[in-house]
Amino acid sequence: MAKTIVVKQVGSPIRRPAIQRDTLKGLGLNKMNRTRELEDTPAVRGMVAKISHLVQIIEERG
Repeated sequence: MAKTIVVKQVGSPIRRPAIQRDTLKGLGLNKMNRTRELEDTPAVRGMVAKISHLVQIIEERG
């Protein structure tokens, strides 16, 4: 089984740069308090790191 992380959006993309909004959409997040289970890859970790002020890692599985 592949490692996964559960990410929750905790910040609003309003008045944020377009690149940060696009990163949220790329992770499948677009509304407050929405969660997604994502594959734990370096690419996903990098995306989460770029918008760490808007998301929170809830859980790491696997």
